[in-house]
Amino acid sequence: MFRNTREGLALALPAAIFSTLLFLVPVGILLSEAFRGDGSGWSLQGYIDFFSTPLNRTVFLRTLKLGVLVAGTAAVIGYAAAFCIVNLGPKSRGKVFGMVVLPLMISPVARTYAWIVILGRTGIVNEAITGLGLSDTPLRLLFTETAVFLGLLQLFLPLMIISLVSAMENIPRDVVPAARVLGASWIAVFFKVILPLTKEGLVIGGTLVFTGALTAYITPAILGGSKVLMLETLLYQRVNVSNDFVSASVIAMILIVMSFSANLLLKRIATARS
Repeated sequence: MFRNTREGLALALPAAIFSTLLFLVPVGILLSEAFRGDGSGWSLQGYIDFFSTPLNRTVFLRTLKLGVLVAGTAAVIGYAAAFCIVNLGPKSRGKVFGMVVLPLMISPVARTYAWIVILGRTGIVNEAITGLGLSDTPLRLLFTETAVFLGLLQLFLPLMIISLVSAMENIPRDVVPAARVLGASWIAVFFKVILPLTKEGLVIGGTLVFTGALTAYITPAILGGSKVLMLETLLYQRVNVSNDFVSASVIAMILIVMSFSANLLLKRIATARS
């Protein structure tokens, strides 16, 4: 396409300069605060102080747990939904796929506040529970890990489905029927045929969902509040309430490391299966 490499580099240069000046440099300066000690040198004291606090360790483990649960649940539901979508007719496939994409066009704030209508003290779930006589008083469903889990899953599930649908569309049509004719069960078909052929989609979807669950702020802030702190809500508190930029930089670096580590781990697992 290009006569030489310089032409391609010249076209990419404006974008590279823009990203470097307006993104990489500010982020680098911010993250460098996490490695500055009390003096002028570099230190890991910020990380030691962070993990030495029981509250911080609890928030870190909760964030990691919810990220893994959301990504794992999204993968299970996503595979079932993607398999059904790719096996529908052209018209039905377009309609169902449009329903999957539609939530992405709605503000995450509106989608999260909808859970208050469902899980609130006067919400649909509590009205059904009290109406059926299962409880005399409304249950506390909001400001729990379950509420945050449901909100994050609903928020990022479409990304997993889209990634898996794109991967499954590249599977030859006769592969799954051939495996079934040869006597393979559906479990064997999934682990021996579908999963190896869609590992790239799983890596992309898993990375997007896990990273999104780690870094989302609106959903944990609304559905979890101060009772279910996660790293991103803790980061907001350290900056806007405590004015502690060193601790905030440590949290930001932890989130970045967790996101890249998840991507590398998923790639390693996918490579090991091939």
